[in-house]
Amino acid sequence: MRKVKEWVKNLSLSQQLFVLIFVFITFFASFFFVFLTSQVDEFVEEQMYMVIDRNQEMIGSLYRSNMDPQDIMSFQNHDTSVIYNVFYTEDGNYSIASEQFNNLPKLSDNISMNMYNQINQNIKVDHYSYTEGNVTAYYAINILSDDFAVVTVVTNEFRLNYRETLLGTVVNVTVMVVGLFFIVLMLWVAYLIHPLNQIRNYIEKIRLGENATLNVNRNDEIGELADAIVEMRQELERQEKTKEEMIHNISHDLKTPIATIKSYGESIKDGVYPYGTLEKSVDVIINNAERLEKKVYSLLYLNRVEYLVSQNTGEKETNMKRVIEEVLQAMIALRSDIQVETDLEEVYFKGASEPWRITVENILENAYRYAKDKIVILLDEDELTIYNNGPTISEDRLESLFKPFEKGKGGQFGIGLSIVYKVTQANGYTITGENTTDGVIFRIAKGH
Repeated sequence: MRKVKEWVKNLSLSQQLFVLIFVFITFFASFFFVFLTSQVDEFVEEQMYMVIDRNQEMIGSLYRSNMDPQDIMSFQNHDTSVIYNVFYTEDGNYSIASEQFNNLPKLSDNISMNMYNQINQNIKVDHYSYTEGNVTAYYAINILSDDFAVVTVVTNEFRLNYRETLLGTVVNVTVMVVGLFFIVLMLWVAYLIHPLNQIRNYIEKIRLGENATLNVNRNDEIGELADAIVEMRQELERQEKTKEEMIHNISHDLKTPIATIKSYGESIKDGVYPYGTLEKSVDVIINNAERLEKKVYSLLYLNRVEYLVSQNTGEKETNMKRVIEEVLQAMIALRSDIQVETDLEEVYFKGASEPWRITVENILENAYRYAKDKIVILLDEDELTIYNNGPTISEDRLESLFKPFEKGKGGQFGIGLSIVYKVTQANGYTITGENTTDGVIFRIAKGH
């Protein structure tokens, strides 16, 4: 079974279709020749007796209507090449109705004697078959009076002809149905394969860096897949473009502190103090080195945050109240004009403390940067909210607020919110940013 599955996996969709059709036809043929043939034989035999019954009823009705037996004996209302009536008289002689038909099959002596004996014993036979060699005759005996009996015989030739006609009709209808089914199935598969080939060619061109367009005018799952691939490419191109811009801007941001450190170091080496004194000049070098370190650290942490979160076995929890208080203590000197209001419950969030500390730091740094004079932090069992009364965020910026490499206000590529998004998502929480009537609020809530 495993080898069969592997074999099927290696087949194309068209090949799988042909295999399916072959299995279907094989099953149908087996069903037809094993089961249906026997059913047809039973049906044909029932039809033989029905023909006999109708003929017997007709002859009996004519006899009961006082028609002269000689007239009845000359009456024939069937295809006499296969169906005929044998009439026995009182003296034991018999005649065949409508003897003008010379091509009537002759009854063998054994069959005639068998019927004659049954008539002499006054036996009425409804359904009877007599086989001699490879030949079977179906007949019924109706004794209408002491001197007149009618035997209706259906020969084996009639049965075979009827059977062949019936089987031929069934086979023809079946072939037509299967053929129509095959054509419809082939059209349907072609309808499926064509857009799939379009998608494959589109992806191949993208892989080779060529210009490509994909137009699949469908509303089903294949159409949805094509639309998703096109949207994915557009998003990747947008991110790639944004990443290139980010690298350009980061390079510019890194170049400034590096140039400052280099120029100040060279000046000090030559005995010149650009900032007046040696101590102040060295402080400038240290400040720029810290700026450089922070930018590099943010970039490295963005790439490592998913790995760090994945190391959490699910057993670690972080006291968010303590984390917020520690971060506030470190940031309180950033802007003394900011009023910070807090309402913090003792709440534990899933995940290690270090990622959560950096998450809170990044949100509060934004709050301190843009707030006019007020920040409000609320923490309860359901969520953590950090509000600042700074300027609101444009709607298009809100939609891409947490995407990596997005350009923030002032043309800066803030990485902090991307780190926030990764940490919250990895630990099973959601992060959203919303505008209020007089500011901006960030919400970290349990995932739904």
